[in-house]
Amino acid sequence: MITNVDRYWAQFLESLPPTSERPQQYYETFYFGVSKESARLIAALVVDGIKTATGSLQWVYEAEGKPIPKPGDYSIVTNGEGEPVCIIQDTEVNIIPFDEVDETFAWDGGEEDRTLESWRRIYRDYIVSECARIRREPALKTPLVCERFRVVYQEPLKPEEH
Repeated sequence: MITNVDRYWAQFLESLPPTSERPQQYYETFYFGVSKESARLIAALVVDGIKTATGSLQWVYEAEGKPIPKPGDYSIVTNGEGEPVCIIQDTEVNIIPFDEVDETFAWDGGEEDRTLESWRRIYRDYIVSECARIRREPALKTPLVCERFRVVYQEPLKPEEH
């Protein structure tokens, strides 16, 4: 069965100039946040160009046997209900301990008041939650996969042709 995400990826590929290189695949489909409501709100920040950075736990990649994303990787952002909102491409990926993330990265994270203080509060809660899920002990030096990205496609999903 072809999903809306598959259709959206095909729609993106069709939008590329005929002479451009076509990516073979995307890294992942995901939504930002921890709920459908936060997914919609944060996806809007991405589409509006306010959120251009995100972080996740290196330990989760290890626990799930998943490769760490790299610059050039594409991902499809959804609204939390599996509906595609946009496609992003990683421009930079660094592993940074939680307590060494700086104000610039927090600002580019785009959430709440965009301060390092609010970023640390949001991510502290996220780290505690993810560490409990993978049975690791959270710490100030928890390694984060810090990604910077750009939106490369944000057209609405076209209706299915019958």
